[in-house]
Amino acid sequence: MKPQIFVNQFKRFALLTEEKTGISAVAILAQAALESGWGEKAPGNMFFGIKDTDGINGNEQLILTTEYSRRADDFKKNKIVSVTPVMIKGIKFFKYKLYAYFRKYETPEESFTDHAEFLIKNRRYFKAMLVAADPYKFTDELVKAGYATGQGYKNLMYSLIKTIQRYM
Repeated sequence: MKPQIFVNQFKRFALLTEEKTGISAVAILAQAALESGWGEKAPGNMFFGIKDTDGINGNEQLILTTEYSRRADDFKKNKIVSVTPVMIKGIKFFKYKLYAYFRKYETPEESFTDHAEFLIKNRRYFKAMLVAADPYKFTDELVKAGYATGQGYKNLMYSLIKTIQRYM
């Protein structure tokens, strides 16, 4: 979906979440756009790629994903399809293709709300919540806290933030 359509369709959820939590609606939409490919890859209204840890209560879905780790023996709880050593900025990583359980939602609004609750409840993101109103600082702190395993996450988020600001 085109960025303008994406923003128009989902900004009300981001604004409601911002109002309830203080997390920048622009940052929320940027994460949703990145994680869902502008809404094209949001099975089960999953806009943020939040994993489901138990895989047993019916609010999950098994999805093929790509993860990166410095360890060759990571992700043991998942069904691993392949592990490929890769060099990223001179550092050895392992690129995993694997099946993992992700949360699913009845509506996009549930996804946006759950994402915010996930960040608020997880002490790992405490510093990000202190700067939640600023989408750039918020992104910086999420990256420092290890929110995403993909390389280039910060730069992608910065680019998406700029795009979304044009349509807000």
